[in-house]
Amino acid sequence: MSDTALTSRLSFSGYLVCLGGIAHREMLRFVNQKERFLSALVRPLIWLFIFAAGFRNVLGVSIQPPYETYVLYETYVVPGLAVMIQLFYGMQSSLSMVYDREVGSMRVLLTSPFPRWSLLAAKLTASVLVSVLQVYVFLAIAAWWDVDAPVQGYVLALPALVLTGLMLGSIGLFLSSLIRQLENFASVMNFVIFPMFFASSALYPLWRIREASEGLYLTCLANPFTHGVELVRFALYGRLEPVALAVVVGTTVLFFAAALIAYDPSRGLMVRRGGPKGEAS
Repeated sequence: MSDTALTSRLSFSGYLVCLGGIAHREMLRFVNQKERFLSALVRPLIWLFIFAAGFRNVLGVSIQPPYETYVLYETYVVPGLAVMIQLFYGMQSSLSMVYDREVGSMRVLLTSPFPRWSLLAAKLTASVLVSVLQVYVFLAIAAWWDVDAPVQGYVLALPALVLTGLMLGSIGLFLSSLIRQLENFASVMNFVIFPMFFASSALYPLWRIREASEGLYLTCLANPFTHGVELVRFALYGRLEPVALAVVVGTTVLFFAAALIAYDPSRGLMVRRGGPKGEAS
């Protein structure tokens, strides 16, 4: 088949079919593996129902943007716990990418006529859709627990959640390109997930962290997860945090571009590591 004929077949509708197929598969995996959905909610709900309730009167947050009054600790941590769901799901999605790349459906797709950027973008988009759905289930439970945000905030937070999902998913995609075996993935994730989550503003305001340690404060500022949390926090109250938006968008572009290079069969990490099984080195 000539290059012209191949290009004509890869029309916009073809890309949509590819995206729809990958998204459908991701949703089926989400529906059929309910334990993944429940496990994604267990961690934030434990923090909300147990830790936040216990620290309610000890770690309340004084008036600071975006809050216009004193808020209880459980109100403060909800945005961070919401983004934590996206962090864990983004890494789980990357784990499935490691498997699919070697023996699953992605092994076939990576050798298809579709350019790899479209396959990675489709995989990333599908994982973001699922993670956002999980976040809104968590926010509904938090509202039932009397942790309320302005009603319009739940709508305004959607673009912020999409952006944070894209950022964390891009980081996960890049990490998946560095790992060849599933057994190595869990150990690597422990050095990514927990430092990103705990060295951020998800659980404590940055000014409290600064009082304890200037070095830790600077680390939290350099952590893109912090800016993802603040972007969602401000969006829930109808406000935009421009620095957080810039960091989230910049980090997404950087890591997605790095993932594209890493998955490029002619110059990326995959070719230096031998490529997926069944693919030429």
